[in-house]
Amino acid sequence: MAFNTGLSGLRAASVDLDVTGNNIANASTVGFKSSRAQFGDLYANGFLSSGANPVGDGVRVQDVKQSFGQGNISFTDNGLDLAINGDGFFVLNNGGEVRYSRAGQFAIDKDGFVTNNQNMRVQGFQANEDGDLSGIRGDLQVDASNLPPRRTTDVQSELNLDSREGVLEVSGTTFQTVQPAVNTTVNAQTFTIALADGTSANIAIPAGSTARDIAELLNQQDDVSASARTEYALPVGEIQAGETVTVQGTDFDIPAGETDPIGWLQDAINNSPLNSSVNATITQDAGGNPEFLRLIESRGNNLSVAYQAAAGAVNDVQVGSFNTTLPVDSTLTSDGALLAGATTDSFRTNTFDPNDQRSYNHATSFNVFDSLGNSHELTQYFVKEPVSGGGNVWAMYVQIDGEDVGDPPAANGDPSRARYELQFNVDGTLQSIDGDPSGEVLISNWTPLDSNGDPNGADGPLLTANGGATPVPEPPTSSNFSINLDETTQFGSAFGVTDQRQNGYTTGRLSGLDVSDTGVLFARYTNGQSDTLGQVALASFRNTDGLAPVGETSWVETFDSGQPIIGQPDTGTLGSIKASSVEESNVDLSAELVNLIIAQRNYQANAKTIETSDAVTQTIINLR
Repeated sequence: MAFNTGLSGLRAASVDLDVTGNNIANASTVGFKSSRAQFGDLYANGFLSSGANPVGDGVRVQDVKQSFGQGNISFTDNGLDLAINGDGFFVLNNGGEVRYSRAGQFAIDKDGFVTNNQNMRVQGFQANEDGDLSGIRGDLQVDASNLPPRRTTDVQSELNLDSREGVLEVSGTTFQTVQPAVNTTVNAQTFTIALADGTSANIAIPAGSTARDIAELLNQQDDVSASARTEYALPVGEIQAGETVTVQGTDFDIPAGETDPIGWLQDAINNSPLNSSVNATITQDAGGNPEFLRLIESRGNNLSVAYQAAAGAVNDVQVGSFNTTLPVDSTLTSDGALLAGATTDSFRTNTFDPNDQRSYNHATSFNVFDSLGNSHELTQYFVKEPVSGGGNVWAMYVQIDGEDVGDPPAANGDPSRARYELQFNVDGTLQSIDGDPSGEVLISNWTPLDSNGDPNGADGPLLTANGGATPVPEPPTSSNFSINLDETTQFGSAFGVTDQRQNGYTTGRLSGLDVSDTGVLFARYTNGQSDTLGQVALASFRNTDGLAPVGETSWVETFDSGQPIIGQPDTGTLGSIKASSVEESNVDLSAELVNLIIAQRNYQANAKTIETSDAVTQTIINLR
């Protein structure tokens, strides 16, 4: 019996040495899980056998259990090296057989499949053409072909327009009156100003007012400006040497014998104290001969002139004219005769010109793409203009590659200038664009051109003069695209671009792969785009200890383990994924070396049991 007991101990100790040695041998194996031998004692008699103190019959190995505890995670320089931080196993396709592993040393094979060192394919959730994960599990594959170009169909432009900025363009309506006849006195009358916004104002003009008085009354009104001047034409033939001409109460005595009396008078007036308000100029007739001495009172005061003419003494008083500027589409009327014969004219100055930076407040540019993937520069110009809505309205002009893209076309067939009116609320948020509250505009007359200004072969415009759909429906069939300005604001802060993006891009080549913490596999391309290729799947089991190891640091499902629960990383009880990392073996080398010493001593002690039993048996045999 002692022989059997010692032999069972040798067997158990040998297995313990094998398990410990296997742990030590795999101390550097990625994803390896250490094992531990479990022993049980043996008794020859049964439960109902007699004997109060039965003697054991040795030991046997009950099981070799693996420890699935977390190993240390170390970083690598391979982006497809993956480590699981937490519970779960990678799902591997081994030619139809499904295996499970914690070893995440992966690479791409010649067909683009993600595989481990034994060419087992990694399983994951597939992504559709739009990069959305479908939930369908299969072999993860990386498509190394070029990413085809995508035309721009949607532009998101989020900006702030400074509400404190002034209007650059000047526009309005001018009223130029005609001077009354000489010696005409202004009668009392009332002017009525009707502004474009529907408001009106009445201005009482007292009798005997000068043009300067009237201009000052007009200047007291909001958004109205006025100026005045008085002109008097003194016939050259009426002026003789030795005569006296009185202007504004100042006498000018022309010397007797003066050969150029009109020239002398001109110089005398211009060099007198009157020159601060009165200027004298000689005008000529069609033949180039002096015709009039034109006197101009620049402030609009009445101009008095007295002299001795051939027909007798002249004492004239001239009332001046005035020029009034009102907001565009405004009117000026009177219940008297002072405005009779006045001329009306609308004007605009400093209007928008993309080549003149002084004519727009701000501009911003970025690239959009045609159907062939060619890049084009889209420029948005923002102008605070005197349009309906007052200070809460801006105009946006759009050009592509410096060309107009407005619809409908101009009379010659070329695109018109694309202009959109942005109306803001009193809190600075966008209210509407051209009356549309959606905050979107459609660019529908853009023909992509090459560097020579000729069509480059890409899809052209789909004219929608009567309006078109925004956003542009998919799949697109033209160069049309929408610009969304819904988040644009008009606050009292400096102009700034908060966000500006578009959904087009040129063709790209695969330049790298990234894996997120949730196991999503991203492809990076040379055009700056990224695409979701799939998501690594993880599996967990109700009884992890029931898995059967099959080598290559992998396990297979058994009846004891139960069926796998497969899901996305970092969901439920499944751990997260760490890219460019591997999980090291969980073998504690120091503990295993101690276990090796213990197993060695157990083996030696059991061998000693057999040796002692042999000596006792030999003694019995030697009895005579």
